[in-house]
Amino acid sequence: MDELAFKFAVNNINRNKTLIPNTTLTYDIQRINLFDGFEASRRVCDQLALGVVAVFGPSHSSSVSAVQSICNALEVPHIQTRWKHPSVDNKDTFFINLYPEYTAIARAILDVVTFFKWRKLTVVYEDSTGLMRMQELIKAPAKFNLKIKIRQLTPGNQDLLKQLSSMGMMTEYYHFFFTTLDLFALDLEPYRYSGVNMTGFRLLNVDDPWVASTMDKWAMERLQGPKQESGLMDGIMTTDAALMYDAVFMVAVASQRATQMTVSSLQCHRHKPWRFGPRFMNLFKEAQWNGLTGHIVLNKTDGLRRDFDLDIISLKEDGTARENPYVMQKKSDKELIGNDRFEGYCLDLLKELSNILGFTYEVRLVADGKYGAQNDKGEWNGMVRELIDHVADLAVAPLTITYVREKVIDFSKPFMTLGISILYRKPNGTNPGVFSFLNPLSPDIWMYVLLACTGVSCVLFVIARFTPYEWYNPHPCNPSSTLIQNNFTLLNSFWFGVGALMRQGSELMPKALSTRIVGGIWWFFTLIIISSYTANLAAFLTVERMDAPIDSADDLAKQTRIEYGAVRDGSTMTFFKKSKISTYEKMWAFMSSRKNTALVKNNREGITRVLTTDYAMLMESTSIEYISQRNCNLTQIGGLIDSKGYGVGTPIGSPYRDKVTIAILQLQEEGKLHMMKEKWWRGNGCPEEDNKEANALGVENIGGIFIVLAAGLVLSVFVAIGEFIYKARRNADIEEVKQEHPFPHCYQRRCCEGKTITFT
Repeated sequence: MDELAFKFAVNNINRNKTLIPNTTLTYDIQRINLFDGFEASRRVCDQLALGVVAVFGPSHSSSVSAVQSICNALEVPHIQTRWKHPSVDNKDTFFINLYPEYTAIARAILDVVTFFKWRKLTVVYEDSTGLMRMQELIKAPAKFNLKIKIRQLTPGNQDLLKQLSSMGMMTEYYHFFFTTLDLFALDLEPYRYSGVNMTGFRLLNVDDPWVASTMDKWAMERLQGPKQESGLMDGIMTTDAALMYDAVFMVAVASQRATQMTVSSLQCHRHKPWRFGPRFMNLFKEAQWNGLTGHIVLNKTDGLRRDFDLDIISLKEDGTARENPYVMQKKSDKELIGNDRFEGYCLDLLKELSNILGFTYEVRLVADGKYGAQNDKGEWNGMVRELIDHVADLAVAPLTITYVREKVIDFSKPFMTLGISILYRKPNGTNPGVFSFLNPLSPDIWMYVLLACTGVSCVLFVIARFTPYEWYNPHPCNPSSTLIQNNFTLLNSFWFGVGALMRQGSELMPKALSTRIVGGIWWFFTLIIISSYTANLAAFLTVERMDAPIDSADDLAKQTRIEYGAVRDGSTMTFFKKSKISTYEKMWAFMSSRKNTALVKNNREGITRVLTTDYAMLMESTSIEYISQRNCNLTQIGGLIDSKGYGVGTPIGSPYRDKVTIAILQLQEEGKLHMMKEKWWRGNGCPEEDNKEANALGVENIGGIFIVLAAGLVLSVFVAIGEFIYKARRNADIEEVKQEHPFPHCYQRRCCEGKTITFT
């Protein structure tokens, strides 16, 4: 594998011509007995005589020391890509290893153990090398309170995973951590659906587009060549192969900077080193490269790799069309085979159909994990494809009956009806604030009420001044007096309006018909406003309001802040893709413009996105009902966008279609379909928001009223002080006038008897 990766890298560099232009890399490959150090020394001397800039390999420790000593003597870089335990007194100045430094990986393993909070674990190793890699973990018990057992595998070729499976250990109750960096390349398909926990590290940066493209090219070449090692999936590039590929590119990067460097023939018996060796070695250690295994940086002192990234990977159950609660993996501490591996609504339905119709069946999961949709070429995938090709006789799943599917396969009568709806996070409840007593009326209404009060007061003031019936003689005992007054001053008019608004009235009462009309209309206005306010106040003070950013599909279509989507190649996606309704066309335009993020692989991925990001999932209402019963943070938004049904799919012209339809109608009439749904949909349930009892009002609800009261009292004190100061200044002015005029002023007051009293 190393040789193939070496040639693959050299060929790519030579074809590219951008990394080291005007230069062609050549190589010489020697095959040796890994346990023969003398032969390794002789072969490397033959290679050095040809003139080389670096020596790669060998991979085994028995012969690598001999090659390293010769490279040190002749000052030629010796490049390794396999794990090597460095000695304490390492004096290999011309040694480079792209394999991650062993203590760093050991610390990463310890971090994983700490993260999972494991307290008991067993270290299983094959040889002493494997045990050396786990030194950091083995030394940890004293510090982390770990109980560690160490076991060595017996020599010989053995399949550990199969043995674990035969012992019933491939279940969710066990967690296996693999120290190999090639867990992703192992064929773990037999254990994918067992529920077992498998975790490991991955060095390859598969998220990088260039890395993915390179690995695809590698896979194309490998699938046409010899088979890989047993246990590895065909065409997968291993970590060792990727490290070898990156090592060759590191040589090219260093050579690009090594101007005017020439290679020369070196003789082992002459002990004359390569004169460009130290310079090229320094350039190699200074070089950096974003390779298949991430960003490569070397330590200048010992030539080991540092600052690398490790991805944590786990065994997942992707690649099936299983959907809770229709088809689920049955959990058991024993290895299950055949139909016993699965359970769920569809399995119960299939069992009832077989009892009625008398057939036997074998459950098989669809290979690509899809229900069935057409691509741009009109080709079908998923379950529909298998029915078209007669690979399957029945498709018993939440398979939606659609027009385009009905043209290529047959459906039974629906065994369940549903519609598309929106799955979204449950809106956060908002408690009323201290000024929540203002909430029953909108800010606009409050402003209009204040403006109305001011306007009515001004109109009342003007009309009261205009009509003669609001003027009166302040001295009724003297009918001949020409002095008349009007109680409806501007301030009194405003006081009359406020008193009526507060339902308290005032000492002022209109006398004229015109002013009484104004007063009566204002009282009617305040009656309606206060009654409406009172009726709405209780709900705002006692009930938590749910602040939902969206209420329907129209709300989704009108905005772009909340991302939304559906399962890729599912019936929901097809509905929006084919819809001619403007709202749904707009929604499909949004989803299709963001296919990589809006469309998800399956419902599980979509639910995770809804819970962790601002994302709304368009899916079947039955699935939303099931999910929301088990996760109280999720809810259905709005009603049903469409109406459809799930049916059992069969190939066109299948004799089973009509028989299955009759059996489904029988199950429906007997109520068994309803009982099966109740069985699998029933969850722990979530508390109903509408059934909450009203809580006692606290300070957080009506505390603002006390604030207003306190503010009014403080304001009255300041106004009283202002009035006192104003009156004191007026009295002072009067006294000043008296002092300026020594003659007493006469003031007359007429009494009721018509007598005049003069006083000074």
